[in-house]
Amino acid sequence: MQGELVKLQEWVRAEGVRLVVVFEGRDAAGKGSTIKRVAEYLNPRVARIVALPAPTERERTQWYFQRYIAQLPAAGEIVLFDRSWYNRAGVEHVMGFCSDQEYRRFLVQCPVFERLLVEDGLLLRKYWFSVSRAEQLRRLSRRSEDPMRRWKLSPMDVESMVRWDEYSAARDEMLSATDIPECPWYLVESEDKRRARINMIAHLLSTVPYYEPSRPSVELPAVPPAGSTQRPSRTRYTYVPDHAAGLL
Repeated sequence: MQGELVKLQEWVRAEGVRLVVVFEGRDAAGKGSTIKRVAEYLNPRVARIVALPAPTERERTQWYFQRYIAQLPAAGEIVLFDRSWYNRAGVEHVMGFCSDQEYRRFLVQCPVFERLLVEDGLLLRKYWFSVSRAEQLRRLSRRSEDPMRRWKLSPMDVESMVRWDEYSAARDEMLSATDIPECPWYLVESEDKRRARINMIAHLLSTVPYYEPSRPSVELPAVPPAGSTQRPSRTRYTYVPDHAAGLL
C-alpha cells in the first residue's frame, strides 16, 4: 500500500491535484505513527506534514482559519495535517483556551469553510482515530517509562485522561456539526495500531480516483574510466571518527 501511495503522489503531481488529509483523534490513538507510515516513501517536496504549534499573540487576533489556510497545498501537493483547525472543537474547547462564543462560531463556520475548499476543487479527507480509555492509559504509561518517547507525554495528554468524558462529549458535538456530505468524517478504530494504519491507508486509496502516470525511463550511463586528475591527500581533511567500527 505504501507503493500505491507513491503512485497516488505521482498522480497528484501529474494532474495538479490538491490533496489534504486531516488526522484527528484521542491522544495516543496512533495518529503520529500513521502519518509516519503514509509519508515514509513520499517525496517531501510533494507531500508535507503540518503540525502547527500554539498560535502566537498576533495569530490569536486573526480569523481562526487564517493560519491554516496558509498551509493548504498548491497544485500537485499533498498536505497531511497532524491535528488541524479542529483543535478549536477539541482541546481549546475542553481546556478553556477559547470562549464559548468562539467555539460556537467555529461549529457554524467550519462546514462553510470546508465546503468552500471542496467547491474550489481541493480533495479533503478527515480521519478520527478512536481508542478505548484503558488502551490510552496503557500507551501513555509506556511513554512515561520510555526515555526515547517520554517527550511525547505532555500535560495535555495527562489532562485528556482526566477529562475523558468531556473530550467524548466534545467529539460527539464536533462530529454532529461537521460530518457533512461534501467531506464526511471517517472513524478509525485504533485499538490495534498496525491494523488501524492499514485500514486508514487502504481507505484513503479507495476514495481517490488515482492512476499510475507514465514516467520516462531513466537509464544509467556507462561509467567513464578514471581520469588522471591528481586528488589532494586525505590527510588534508578532517573526517568523522569511525565510531561504528567499535560497535561491530
